[in-house]
Amino acid sequence: MALRVTGKPQQNSGVNQQSSVGGIFAARVSFVILNNIDNPQVFKQKGEWSSIGGLFFNSIKTPNISDSYDIENFAKPLFPNNRFIPTVNEIVYILTLPNADIQSNISGIEYYYFQPINIWNSCHHNAIPNPIGNVLLPESQKRDYQQTEAGAVRRVTDGGTEINLGKTFEERIDVKNLQPYEGDNIYEGRWGNSIRLGSTVLNSSIINPWSSVGTNGDPIIIIRNGQHDDGKEAWIPQVENINKDKSSIYLTSTQKVPIEASNTKYDSYKEEPPAKPSEFSGEQVIINSGRLVFNSDDNHILISSQKSISFGAQSGFHFDTPSNFIVHIGKGKEILLGNKNATEPIILGNKFLDDFSKLLQQIINLSTALQTPIGTPSPFIPNSSIPVPATTLLKTATQLLNNIETYKSKVTKSK
Repeated sequence: MALRVTGKPQQNSGVNQQSSVGGIFAARVSFVILNNIDNPQVFKQKGEWSSIGGLFFNSIKTPNISDSYDIENFAKPLFPNNRFIPTVNEIVYILTLPNADIQSNISGIEYYYFQPINIWNSCHHNAIPNPIGNVLLPESQKRDYQQTEAGAVRRVTDGGTEINLGKTFEERIDVKNLQPYEGDNIYEGRWGNSIRLGSTVLNSSIINPWSSVGTNGDPIIIIRNGQHDDGKEAWIPQVENINKDKSSIYLTSTQKVPIEASNTKYDSYKEEPPAKPSEFSGEQVIINSGRLVFNSDDNHILISSQKSISFGAQSGFHFDTPSNFIVHIGKGKEILLGNKNATEPIILGNKFLDDFSKLLQQIINLSTALQTPIGTPSPFIPNSSIPVPATTLLKTATQLLNNIETYKSKVTKSK
């Protein structure tokens, strides 16, 4: 639906035009400028690309049955480096502060907004129809709000609230808040993505999977993108689950994280195999997702470890490179192929084939001489059994010698 600009304040808009710096009031979001396409007229009027993130607002006293708004009721984001884009019908704080003409007009002011009001205590959205009891509100929408002693409570169970949230924002009623713990700093997006600056919390009323060991206050950072389905109502907060959430990064200090690793076999170790990921407690970084990609488009990828580096995969271990594959080990150390108990050494190809070619040449010489039958000296009796096998041996030895270079690997070399 195209949004109409009135060009003048709406009748009984109810917005208090503040006349001094520092005024603050609440207003309902009508439209947010996010590009130069959705409404090119107001994009141009409000400064083109400098208007991105700005919004138009109406009084919270104005029923939201109209798609028009006052061109003067425009607010910019308050913070330059941290923007929280509100949805249509969310209520935001509006402040009056100095504008860009402050050098020539110290009394010049402009509207700025920050932080939608947490009407429903929901990380997903806090939009609200105006008013909830409006007779024009559909009956199906009225049922999405329950009245309690504390006021209206949003309890959506039928697929959505049917509130206009903007052009592309589609409500997902299954997005949950994170369960907080004492001392947490939590940053939540609208779609089940979050950052928790938390800690170990022993004996909490609601347990979490990272507090089975350690001491209260041991720090942990959990970055999660995509929450899991825990089978509970959408309004009940959720605790992260590294095995079920879409993608996660855990930065621990003393915690034990019960990750279900795809591979926990360490049969290549003769002694002191690594602790399984789910059993290790201490400082570590865990990355878990359906797929991991590490890419360097200009320089090296460096992996180093004070102890070993363990690789484990269920369906093979592959190397593809257009260049050399080099393994360098310390003096006196071994490369074991097959298993950790391998004892058979790999033959050194050049040295072996050099000696083997000399042997073949001598066999050829002998076979050539033996093609002439010989017998006992006196009286002379020819030995007819020698020429045939000598000829066969000569042929075989000659073929081996001619193919001597083909026995060398053109890829793998050892020393």
